[in-house]
Amino acid sequence: MLTYELILRSMGPKMPSHDQSSFMPEPIMLHSIFISWPDATRRLKRTSRAPAPSRRSTRWRCLERPNFGVFALVIGLALLGLSSSIQAESLSLREIATGVHVHQGVHQLPDPHNRGEIANIGYIEGERCVAVIDSGGSPDQGLALKRRIEASTRTPICYVINTHVHPDHIYGNLAFKSAGVRFVGHHKLGQAMAMRAPYYTEKASSQLGFQLSPAHFVPPDLPVTDTLDLDLGGRILHLTAHPTAHTDNDLSILDGKTGTLWLGDLLFMGHVPVVDGSLNGWLEEIRKLRGIDAQRVVPGHGPVVAAWPLALTGEENYLKMLQTEIRAAIKSGRTMDQAMSEIGRTARPDWQLFDDFHKRNIATAFAELEWEDE
Repeated sequence: MLTYELILRSMGPKMPSHDQSSFMPEPIMLHSIFISWPDATRRLKRTSRAPAPSRRSTRWRCLERPNFGVFALVIGLALLGLSSSIQAESLSLREIATGVHVHQGVHQLPDPHNRGEIANIGYIEGERCVAVIDSGGSPDQGLALKRRIEASTRTPICYVINTHVHPDHIYGNLAFKSAGVRFVGHHKLGQAMAMRAPYYTEKASSQLGFQLSPAHFVPPDLPVTDTLDLDLGGRILHLTAHPTAHTDNDLSILDGKTGTLWLGDLLFMGHVPVVDGSLNGWLEEIRKLRGIDAQRVVPGHGPVVAAWPLALTGEENYLKMLQTEIRAAIKSGRTMDQAMSEIGRTARPDWQLFDDFHKRNIATAFAELEWEDE
């Protein structure tokens, strides 16, 4: 009966967005389908032994016959509504400052269980409209984020901002594609999407358990070449396109109203940093970022909010260690393989997923640093 009760409740009127906790929808009379089914069967059996019925009694017996098509349709719609409701409610968000909402990801490798939904994502609400910041690691997570926003506010979505090209930040884009929504990103983001789309599509199918099409890779129609201000109504978002650092298409967002800095994967906390761009460039950007006047920061991976600029310390120390030790290894004639087996092992207890990314970081940085004196 619990399943039936959930179905009944999901079929009730839509609950007002301003008072979801106190509203109990009135269920429609689906229970009659389940309760009257045995009675209807017995009545049909009794009727089959009776004399030829009148037109009036035939009409009533027709109403008693179970309609399998209607039954399947009603149950299907009920389960769809229930699934949508659960999906929206399951995406937890925390308001870390007025109008700034963040969903915390997990420190895991993408797999069929987490479906790549591992990054911090969320939205910022102004008086006029809402800006989504990173749409999620799967099409379903993008849809869940959209439904959660729509359930929380009547303010329309006007921007989807992607902080960079990695899958856990962009796969939900298609859920937001509609009239009046602009997609915003680094001016190199569109090219990066196009180049990686075939590989990402194959990996989504083989490793994450869902299918992608070219339509899921929604490039920015509002590219940022240097800086850009977005007015949400009563609050301005200051966007900055960075030189190559974590990737070659990193974008940061500063909310001028609350002093909240959203860095995407320019900042890792807990999760070992991943170098997919330039080690030297990333350290230079960290130096510049320290000069930003912000009250708090949202990392791409880690807690939903952290103190600024203290939050940069762990990441900066790790990257400086890589830079110093790799330069020393190159100067002493060590090979890349030797560097990968020797460098930075003492940092292992400080970072989650260290064994999955640290050697790759060394290889990427070694290839960069061995040419810096040429």
